[in-house]
Amino acid sequence: MSSDERLGRSFWTLVTSSGLSNLADGVFKLALPLLAIQYTRSPALVAGLQLVQTLPWLVGALPAGALVDRADRRRTMVSANVARAAFVAVPAVAIAVDGGALWLLYLAAVGTGVAEVFYDTAAQSMLPALVDRARLDRANGRLFAVELGAQEFAGPPAAGLLVAVALALPFATSAGMWVVAIAVLTALRGSFRPARTGPRTSIRSDVREGLAFILARPMLRTMALMVGMSNLASSAVFAVLVLFAVGSDSAMGLTEPQFGILFASIAAGGLIGGLIAERVQRRIGRARTLTLSVIGMIAYVATPAITANVAIITVVLFVGGITLMMWNVTTVSFRQRVTPDHLLGRMNSAYRLVGWGTRPLGALVGGALGQWLGVRSVFAVMGVVTAAVLIPNHRITDQTLADAEAHR
Repeated sequence: MSSDERLGRSFWTLVTSSGLSNLADGVFKLALPLLAIQYTRSPALVAGLQLVQTLPWLVGALPAGALVDRADRRRTMVSANVARAAFVAVPAVAIAVDGGALWLLYLAAVGTGVAEVFYDTAAQSMLPALVDRARLDRANGRLFAVELGAQEFAGPPAAGLLVAVALALPFATSAGMWVVAIAVLTALRGSFRPARTGPRTSIRSDVREGLAFILARPMLRTMALMVGMSNLASSAVFAVLVLFAVGSDSAMGLTEPQFGILFASIAAGGLIGGLIAERVQRRIGRARTLTLSVIGMIAYVATPAITANVAIITVVLFVGGITLMMWNVTTVSFRQRVTPDHLLGRMNSAYRLVGWGTRPLGALVGGALGQWLGVRSVFAVMGVVTAAVLIPNHRITDQTLADAEAHR
């Protein structure tokens, strides 16, 4: 029996549903700015879509984590996908009937953003219940490869093509795929409600317990800080990249389908990164793997500041996809190993409050910089911000990671 087979049927059911869900997400997220530029060329308004879609991580992550730790995590994921399908179906119908409006895109962005907080928190918290913790690096590598392949490799080119056929089509397609993902997830049997002992507690006390868990662990604090810095930079960059890349008057001069293919290069790299992350860790160690990942992040954020060459940017995004995926596999597996099951939802939400709560700020900064100094300035400034991630990175060594896992 191969090592992949030993991950189990339940794991592969989760992978199938997650792949479909991320494919829907990938189509929707790229179609969103492509549809937005049909209504406006304002960097602030285009970036605003990413701002409102990521804002729920900042304002709602902590209570979402507490609620995930109180409920069956599979049911939470199903409910979140029902909400995403509904919020995307509304503008799809409106666009098909009367051409739609920018405010409808904002409505879809907010609704799917809130649902994403619950879905992603529950999904990462459920995985350790499906596979042995010793196999988490392999499981996360396979899961992330499928998710990224669907969201960034298949989703963006499909979105570009669907937008070219009919503006409503990518949203309708996303809604349909979320429905199929729900059907697959309902086939996963068993209870995924974490066991809770002791007296009944309030949401506020649950949130405090999750925050205290992270604050007491230096490695988790350091990783959350690094993710927050890098996500601020990448969010700023990708909030305005469509203006740099798409249209005859843009620097790169790409069409909508070509823009989808450009994004797919990140996913192609991510597919490779997910499959090789475990081997790279064994060869050079987890700490050096993280350092290599940061260097890759710097490159793919900053490169458009110095060139608009499509071939160069595509290669850099491909390499960045590899290193970004190695970062995800290494850090997520570490977090799952050091956290008790009943705290996984709150740990993930508190971690992402710091790590992902900077995304709306990044979108805001990206839109403001692009409006004030021009889109190219965003890439230069965010390259410097990402390079600063190397400062906290020096605190992470293979020994400190092993010690943290030993004292779980």
